[in-house]
Amino acid sequence: MTIRNGLNSLLRPEDSVLVLIDHQPFQLANLNSHEPHMVINNTVALAKMAKAFNVPTILTTVVAGRGGNLFQQIIDVFPDQEIIDRTFINTWEDPKVVDLVKATGRKQLVMAGLWTEICVAMPAIQALGEGWDVTVITDACGGVSVEAHQVAIQRMIAAGANMMTWMALAGEWQRDWARADTATRFTEVLTQHGGGSGIAYLWEQQLLNTPVAG
Repeated sequence: MTIRNGLNSLLRPEDSVLVLIDHQPFQLANLNSHEPHMVINNTVALAKMAKAFNVPTILTTVVAGRGGNLFQQIIDVFPDQEIIDRTFINTWEDPKVVDLVKATGRKQLVMAGLWTEICVAMPAIQALGEGWDVTVITDACGGVSVEAHQVAIQRMIAAGANMMTWMALAGEWQRDWARADTATRFTEVLTQHGGGSGIAYLWEQQLLNTPVAG
């Protein structure tokens, strides 16, 4: 397994491409590794961060006619984008998805999806074997059980994948608060989806803008 360390191993928005896989009602109905509302929140936050950092994002579902459409909250982030509906369970066996990823010219492949043990693990492991630098955003994924999710993560780590959460990814993409254009967009997403961190930021702004009495 390749050891991942050093500055060049960190993710960069200009080198990243995001693939969101099968965030659909059927998969959500038997999601037991995470609180479902949090997976929706985290996935939408991830999508918004990708848009904020101009990271190309591929949206894909599997047999949507039976499994349901992609979550509307994700569609709302990319309202004009085609959603690739597959029959392949393994996204990386679908040439249309792979060709779109390759067309970006980027090598840092970021993935999230439902379920972790099937629809994320299979493409991640295949892409790793083909030489891609694969990162899985674990809190925008979920499995049918805690065990299923955790074993899938262990399996992907053993294959060489990098694991992160959406907030860690956003920080790595931002890297420097002097990058004011993305910092503003970053904080917008943070206030919408960052829970206590977003509330704390808004409180900080309130305190900074409150005149000192007397």
